[in-house]
Amino acid sequence: MLCRLTIRDFVLVDRLELDFQAGFGTLTGETGAGKSILVDALAFALGERADAGLVRMGCDRTEVNAEFDLAGAPAAADWLHAHDMDNQGALLLRRVVDANGRSRAYLNGSPVTVQQLREVAESLVDIHGQHAHQSLLRGEAQRALLDAHARLQPLLAEVAAAWRSWREARTMLDTASSGLEALTAEREQLDWQVRELQALGFSAEEWLALNDEHKRLAHAASLVEGVRFSLQVLAEGDAACQAQVGAVANRLECLSEYDPALSEVAFLVQSARTEISEAISALRRYADRVELDPRRLAELDRRIEAVLGVARKFRCGPEDLPGLLARWQERLAVLGEAADITGLTARVASTWQQYEQLAQRLSGSRAMAAEALGREVSQVMQQLALGGGRFEVGLLPVDGGNAAGLEQIEFRVAGLAGSEPRPLAKVASGGEISRISLAIQVVTSQAAHVPTLIFDEVDVGIGGGVAEIVGRLLRELGAGRQVLCVTHLPQVAARANWQWQVSKISGVGQVHSRVAVLDTEARVEEIARMLGGIEITALTRQHAREMLRLS
Repeated sequence: MLCRLTIRDFVLVDRLELDFQAGFGTLTGETGAGKSILVDALAFALGERADAGLVRMGCDRTEVNAEFDLAGAPAAADWLHAHDMDNQGALLLRRVVDANGRSRAYLNGSPVTVQQLREVAESLVDIHGQHAHQSLLRGEAQRALLDAHARLQPLLAEVAAAWRSWREARTMLDTASSGLEALTAEREQLDWQVRELQALGFSAEEWLALNDEHKRLAHAASLVEGVRFSLQVLAEGDAACQAQVGAVANRLECLSEYDPALSEVAFLVQSARTEISEAISALRRYADRVELDPRRLAELDRRIEAVLGVARKFRCGPEDLPGLLARWQERLAVLGEAADITGLTARVASTWQQYEQLAQRLSGSRAMAAEALGREVSQVMQQLALGGGRFEVGLLPVDGGNAAGLEQIEFRVAGLAGSEPRPLAKVASGGEISRISLAIQVVTSQAAHVPTLIFDEVDVGIGGGVAEIVGRLLRELGAGRQVLCVTHLPQVAARANWQWQVSKISGVGQVHSRVAVLDTEARVEEIARMLGGIEITALTRQHAREMLRLS
């Protein structure tokens, strides 16, 4: 459930903090007061497109925070757990966009991508905009709505993956069939290149070892001479350092018995004597090991030249040769598969069979979901002054199928009893489309597990007794979930458990939107305004009280 929405410098809103309640609530106010801006702010926090135009004029950035109680949103809690994010029963969505259009998003204080924001938001809020019926006229939107209503997205993803596998196999077969000669030539060239690199038997590790050993052997004479000189100075010469330091250490040790102040100096010299001894031992071991080996040096020269020659031939550095060999081997494997016409033909057949099996499962599930959705929407239509009307979902076969399955979806409506259903896109009356759209949204929302539903003026084009029914339907939805409706209809507002009023106030050079929480008397005034316009009479107020009482 949405608990709190905090808005800062968003379009016309400077500072606003709203605490939401459970049940069915309405947002009312004069046209242009900014009712839909609050819905837009929430949509922005949930991951809708962001741009610099959202930042209130003269401000550096806009920020929206939406806080949710996750008690009724297990899917969101599971998402957070899967992404190693603590929730402790609550979730704070934070979205910021600056005046340059740069956007940032956070979940419980952790930075996330906008895509991650959208993923978790899908299980928290479902927003139905006032122009939802326009998207419902498109076949793609109709298919998406049916699949979402029937929870078919996982199966649809499998179908799409199987379709891509089949298309890839079909493309490989077509390419192999039409370009076999070119594939053979490329394969032969790669084959000798791979054989040459394999014969070289070269690795990146060997190149490092070759260079290290070559450097050492090339400077072997200097190394031997330097070691001998060091041993002469330290241990083997007439004035060897080791003997002199030893003599100093012994003398200081004796003297320290007369003056303890020399003890520390004696200790330091003795340490130096020990380290010199260790250095001499290490030099003698090195001298026994190092040797001049012209034959080995010549071998290394030949090996290095061979590697450099192959690298020059293939126009790369020596260290790049192993990677080049791996890429050529992978390409050879692909070409070998591509040249296997029989194998490719079998792969095309098997991938098509897998696609067809999954797509037929999807078709069967869609057929059952379409029948149920048509029946349920038709029942709601009877309550919305569309008595005798019928809604049905048609499944139109698609020749050869596609990534979305073996059929396209078409919403159809029969406006009168006995009339033939026609595509929803061909229904002439805008009012009918609005009511049918609302019926579809009510039914699909009932099946969803999203805890918060937002309806942004979906009752446009509806009035009178139908408006009362719309209010009742939304109130029924609010019994199980949190429902917020932006409305201009007093019949809908009167049915709400709680009501807010949005108004527009003018400041110094700027216009702001403010929201007031209405108590019972304030609701009477607001509903009376919605009923009677500018001049509110005692009779209008009485009518408003009656509407609230009957709700």
